[in-house]
Formats: sequence, structure tokens, C-alpha cells
Amino acid sequence: METTCDQGGPWDVYLRNCPCRDVLDLLANKWTALVLGALARGPHRFGELRRAVDGISQKMLTQNLRQLERDGFVTRTVYPTTPPTVEYALTEMGAEVGAHLIALSTWSQANFDRIRAAREQYDGRELQPVR
Repeated sequence: METTCDQGGPWDVYLRNCPCRDVLDLLANKWTALVLGALARGPHRFGELRRAVDGISQKMLTQNLRQLERDGFVTRTVYPTTPPTVEYALTEMGAEVGAHLIALSTWSQANFDRIRAAREQYDGRELQPVR
């Protein structure tokens, strides 16, 4: 019999039906990690954020920001200017998870030479027949 956490805790991302997997899916997305990392540097307007996260499309940034706002990681503030100015910033929870994602990004950059060497070694070896 499979244990589920559909209706309430305790939450366990290792269970297939656990709704907290949605949060893990969101946070494991590269665009989400990069958006949170950029916002960890301070509030950004949409255009600033799009430039800060090189390569993200307007549609993908919009989708990510909406989901992050819905889940409580980001706030969206509209200022009464003409045209309206919109600014995105991390909530306390967003800053908390952002710190972990920044640490992961920092680790990835610091260890990329090791990762690349491992890939080259793996790709260069002769494939052994499967028995």
C-alpha cells in the first residue's frame, strides 16, 4: 500500500502523489533559479530582470514570475506612474530559498572545470558491450 500526502502532511517529495513535488519542480527549474538569484541582488523591474537573466524569453520570465508570486517567493509592486512601473522583489521566503540557489550556483561555477573533466573522461572511454 502506497503512502500518500495528498490531503495534508507530513510532506514527502519522494512520494509520487505528494503535492510538494510541484514546489521542487519549480525550484529545480533553471530559469526559476536564475530569476531568484537575480532578485537576491535586489528588486528589479521586468526589463532589468530580463537583461539580468540572459537568454530568458519574455513569456518564460512572465510565467516564472507569476508562479513565484503565487507561491509566495516574489512580490509584485505596481507604482502609480505613467506608464505604471512594476517592480519585483523577493519575499522573506524567497530570500531564504534564494540563498540556497545562489550557493548551488556558486558551487556549480567553482566546480565546472572538474565536471567538464569528468565529462571528457566519460565521453573518451571505450564503450563496453552489455552482457
